Amino acid sequence: MDKLDRYRVFVSVADMGSFTRAAHALELPRASVSAALQRLEAEVGARLLHRTTRRVRLTADGAQLLERVRPLLAEAEDIDQLFQTRQRQVSGRLHVDVPSRVARRLVAPALPALLRRYPRLQLKLGSTDRMIDLVHEGVDCAIRVGHLHDSSLVVRPLGHLALINCASPAYLREHGLPERTEDLLEGHWTVGYASPTTGRELPWECDADGARTLRLPSRIVVNNAESYIACCSAGLGLIQVPRYDVQHLLDSGELVEVLPAQRAGSMAISALYPHRRQLSRRLSAFIDWFAALIRPHLETRAPQ
Repeated sequence: MDKLDRYRVFVSVADMGSFTRAAHALELPRASVSAALQRLEAEVGARLLHRTTRRVRLTADGAQLLERVRPLLAEAEDIDQLFQTRQRQVSGRLHVDVPSRVARRLVAPALPALLRRYPRLQLKLGSTDRMIDLVHEGVDCAIRVGHLHDSSLVVRPLGHLALINCASPAYLREHGLPERTEDLLEGHWTVGYASPTTGRELPWECDADGARTLRLPSRIVVNNAESYIACCSAGLGLIQVPRYDVQHLLDSGELVEVLPAQRAGSMAISALYPHRRQLSRRLSAFIDWFAALIRPHLETRAPQ
């Protein structure tokens, strides 16, 4: 392990606050990570980390070194790839996290083409619908849908996904076809969706600007998109969902769009990543690829 590698180990431990997490992310034995940090501290002649049983924190010297090392490592990666062909420039490991339905419906089917384009790229694909700590969990990039909380992450907006109202034919046979929003108050049910962040059931939005909402009854409440759509298909109630996510069910007749003139407002979709100045070629390539992948499913008109 050369000195640049020891710097990489140091940055990983500093970002994740854990020798174990850094070792897992770097695919190294924990003992090797610990030895690399000890040697680096000996080389620079300063203690870089405060180590406790629960947490690893930077010392003042460690914080100063971290600030100088980040651009150095980014520059080293650029130099390593400077004279490679364009196709071979994108290489190395990339850990991304996307919502479960986006992973299943869009990303996974398109991955063979991405990996053919960049044969030296190694991708770790996580699929969650919760907020995660990208730095501590070693995630390079997350794709998220909806409102984003303020954070220190870099956000690249990708557009807006159109939401539609859906029901199953069996549900409509039993409860009738609602023709206006007020009809929902007379004998209709929704599949409730609980926010993965707060646990609260989200209201039914009646118009594109979100100014009007209803608290409609639900016999079942779920907290992930997979169950949400499955319960709608089973006839348990109406849902509001991105069109791309159910287009195949609309095409097959398993679901039917209702109240097309009373759609909820579209939902923003964004790419999030830490450390703008460390935007590697592989990360930039993935975000550009995903932006092109999602583009056909975006709202073409500006959201209200």
